[in-house]
Amino acid sequence: MRGLGTIINVAAIVLGTTIGVLVGNRLPARTRHTVTDALGLVVLVIGALNIASLSDPSFLRAVGHSWPLLVVLGALVIGGIGGSLLRIEERVATFGGWIQVKMTRGKVSDSRERFIEGFVAASLLFCIGPLAILGALSDGLGHGINQLVLKSALDMLAATAFAATLGWGVAVSAIPVGIFQGLITVLGVLAGSFLPASMIAAITATGGILLLGIGLRLLQIKSVAVADLLPSLVVAPIIVGAITAFHS
Repeated sequence: MRGLGTIINVAAIVLGTTIGVLVGNRLPARTRHTVTDALGLVVLVIGALNIASLSDPSFLRAVGHSWPLLVVLGALVIGGIGGSLLRIEERVATFGGWIQVKMTRGKVSDSRERFIEGFVAASLLFCIGPLAILGALSDGLGHGINQLVLKSALDMLAATAFAATLGWGVAVSAIPVGIFQGLITVLGVLAGSFLPASMIAAITATGGILLLGIGLRLLQIKSVAVADLLPSLVVAPIIVGAITAFHS
């Protein structure tokens, strides 16, 4: 069944959030902050691993050995300008606040800021990364859901850690995850294998830098407007395609 991997992923996020909220209520604030710091450090490591795609052989062949970092930089600059003009970060935060009001019926069970931070940070973490793209694409192409099952296990653990500190906002992140991965699965069904390995590597490396931004936010070092940079994930493969066409 196409799309089953994403359904499992969504269920895993909700389950992980439930466990996290139940455990988090029994933990002192200092322990919850420590858990968040640990998660922030792990996100930095995952981001660094994704950035290693800058040395992917297919990426180097497509754009040349001197260009991968410039491709990612160009994607971040162009995507960041577009995202800031579209006020994506602000709109995502507003949507999170609207969901919070609907879920709590106007009552304040968690602070608005805590709910929104849980929704935004978890949404970005679960949507960004090679497994979200490659797993959903593999599902759409009929190659199986193994990658999304692995992602579901990782996301459940991350959701548990997030929710222990940030509460129910983490569960709402299952909505954009379902939409994002569902769309990629549909694209896989309709378009087949339409992205070459070089473009996947560019997306992965760019996503790795965005993950670093999430890690900095979790560690409260710098509140990077990561959502405004999301268009760079679309710009990166376009730049790769343009350079490849120019070379040919």
